Amino acid sequence: MMGSSRDLAVGTVAVASLLIGSMLGDEVNATENPALYLHLAFTATFFAGLLQASLGLLRLGFIVDFLSHATIVGFMGGAATVVILQQLKGILGLQHFTQSTDIISVLRSVFSQIHEWRWESGVLGAIFLFFLLLSRYFSKKRPKFFWISAMAPLTTVILGSLLVYLTHAEKHGVDVIGNLKKGLNPPSFGDFVFTSPYFTTAVKTGMITGIIALAEGIAVGRSFAMFKNYNIDGNKEMVAIGTMNIVGSCFSCYLTTGPFSRSAVNFNAGCKTAMSNVVMAIAVMFTLLFLTPLFHYTPLVVLSAIIISAMLGLIDYEAAIHLWKVDKFDFVVCMGAYIGVVFASVEVGLVIAVAISVLRLLLFVARPKTFILGNLPNSTIYRSVEQYPTTNDVPGILILQIDAPIYFANSSYLRERISRWIDEEEDKLKSTGETSLQYVIFNMSAVGNIDTSGISMLEEVKKITDRRGLKLVLANPGAEVMKKLNKSKFIETIGKEWIYLTVGEAVEACNYKLHTCKPDATTEDSQPWNNV
Repeated sequence: MMGSSRDLAVGTVAVASLLIGSMLGDEVNATENPALYLHLAFTATFFAGLLQASLGLLRLGFIVDFLSHATIVGFMGGAATVVILQQLKGILGLQHFTQSTDIISVLRSVFSQIHEWRWESGVLGAIFLFFLLLSRYFSKKRPKFFWISAMAPLTTVILGSLLVYLTHAEKHGVDVIGNLKKGLNPPSFGDFVFTSPYFTTAVKTGMITGIIALAEGIAVGRSFAMFKNYNIDGNKEMVAIGTMNIVGSCFSCYLTTGPFSRSAVNFNAGCKTAMSNVVMAIAVMFTLLFLTPLFHYTPLVVLSAIIISAMLGLIDYEAAIHLWKVDKFDFVVCMGAYIGVVFASVEVGLVIAVAISVLRLLLFVARPKTFILGNLPNSTIYRSVEQYPTTNDVPGILILQIDAPIYFANSSYLRERISRWIDEEEDKLKSTGETSLQYVIFNMSAVGNIDTSGISMLEEVKKITDRRGLKLVLANPGAEVMKKLNKSKFIETIGKEWIYLTVGEAVEACNYKLHTCKPDATTEDSQPWNNV
């Protein structure tokens, strides 16, 4: 209820469960000391929730922005593939199955037990899966019959249970849920472990698993938000998930987040708001108190079929093809997430995708685009000569545009790139015998900010142009850039009369000077930027 996602269905997840089990199992044997083991699990959950809520309260939800569209497409496809493969245990009626989530381990586990495959379970699974997919297809073709797709999962559970009960299929290789213990777990307020030597273990386990669960929950929430075209607030999600775990740890619950499979079933059933979680919780409580005997004959293959049906709709191969056509780098990010999730784990996939995205971001900053501008015929508009081949060069003037903020990360690159542009322009003019280069104009409209390294770069470029007998001119620097250039005395160095509001004004002034005086002279008729 506190979160902003409408589709996230909360519950436990396999990865976090395995992590808690392994980290706590290294310190406490669950068989020999089950009470302490449980108490440490509740304590770890409490600290995980504390960390998650704190991140939200500190407004660190911006980390969600590192999960790009390409990352989400790859993550969803990979997670859906992994979950589908894991359901082969239920479909084939296998008793022993790997705890790993990577595709290699899952396929090895499946094909190493061919002799244990149950054809009865496989046939039932195929029938139920076909029914679920058919109902979804029909509902898509006939939107007014949306309720058929929504009711299909519950219908399969009822039909499957009746079928097993009437035919005694559990005696012929079809696994069923069996006996479920009635009642709710007791409160665990007094079970937290705050004493050594186990306190450190609980904190460490909570911190690590809390971050992983949070990343997965937000990624899943954003995935479904993208499908329905709405935005989620990362800070609200963090506070909501953290509060959920803090409160849950007081009532015998361990780490909870937004599992992909449960959210997919929620999404596929047509839920519209987060109230579906409240309804789900009440339904689970009512079931645990009164209805558990009814699920004795529910075949596990039905649950697997429901999950597979939900997962198939989330492998968006068309989006991946679109990424390939539009942006190859985004496709690499998408496939990095997919391959990481499928061949390693959800966390590895997210880390790979985010790492590639951050690398791309750094490349954008460290290698910004610079290009030469030319004059569009019969206008005072100046655009890239590469984008508009019909533009005209301005004799004696080189116009360059820097397309990014100037920081320490790109200042050296820009200095070298600008020097190369000047060399190339001078060589071109010499080879054609045209007017020699006299002015270099920087269009700084896209330079949103500049640091001291960037200012030093401009000072070095000014020295380079002075040595070559050229004049450096700035056009349309932003307010923040002007403020820093003013404080650093660079404006005094270049001269206020060499700063203009537009490239057109700068070119007009330079042309005037080219025809009236030497390039190092100044006049009062140059219409400078005097509001510095």
